[in-house]
Amino acid sequence: MSRKTILHMLTPLRQMSPFDVNMALDAGYDAVVPYTDVTLSDVGNLVQDAIFSRPPDAGVATGIFLAGKDAPAALDMLDAARNAMVPPFEISVFADPAGSFTTAAAMVAKVEKALAKLHGRKLEGTSVAVFGATGVVGYCTAVIPAQQGANVTVSGHDGIERVKAIAASIKQRFNLTVEPADGSTEAKKMEVLRTAEVVLAAAKAGVQVISAAQLGKAGKLLIAADVNAVPPAGIEGLKVNANADPLDATEAVGIGPLSIGNVKYKTQAGLFEQMIKAKKPVIFDFRDAFALARELAK
Repeated sequence: MSRKTILHMLTPLRQMSPFDVNMALDAGYDAVVPYTDVTLSDVGNLVQDAIFSRPPDAGVATGIFLAGKDAPAALDMLDAARNAMVPPFEISVFADPAGSFTTAAAMVAKVEKALAKLHGRKLEGTSVAVFGATGVVGYCTAVIPAQQGANVTVSGHDGIERVKAIAASIKQRFNLTVEPADGSTEAKKMEVLRTAEVVLAAAKAGVQVISAAQLGKAGKLLIAADVNAVPPAGIEGLKVNANADPLDATEAVGIGPLSIGNVKYKTQAGLFEQMIKAKKPVIFDFRDAFALARELAK
């Protein structure tokens, strides 16, 4: 008997993102059901309600999507969902809070592709500076290149304390070292830029983080990428549709938010489709998003 594919979408926020609802339905789910104001302690019960209401062979037709605006919280929820499974009663789970996992995966995949094409290099050993690191996209934008062996610095606009906490969280959860840096003044941002070969801007939409003048002084810069499509650009002079195009005032190239967004969209849609078509339940986080984004990036 053919069963309906059902996706239960969980968020700690007051509302579920219409973006994610649309993506899931367009990917092919028959039904998408949002649950709001979900706490970590709620996840296990919701997952077990989902797994025990259908026979084990319907596990692949049932999914959980974890949303919100906090990457570590979504990863905690993912762990709680995994721990709530009672084999053979299992279902698929996909975490992508505020689209941050697929966005970060797309940005890093695009940068990796450009590094290889233009410089014959990998992320390993590359100096990567993440600006806007305290935001939901910034967290995994730091983790992914660090996992590939890059030397990652995380910078925050409001001082050192929050980025120290981000670095500590990454160390505790993934045993990866990223360096925190104070980005609260133009001079302090310039200290980070002077040694950066790759700049990844993941700051709040509509906020310029790096000026053209600062870019011109970043003598080691190879690639700058920005996920902000709302004017002004997070990196001044970086066009929204830039696809490893020359960046004014520098010897570097830029990758804009529309080029990144195209890969992000395909990555999120692709993971939803993989959930629907899977022969056994799957669990996806930013690492799976990066694996798919690497295949999609051009």
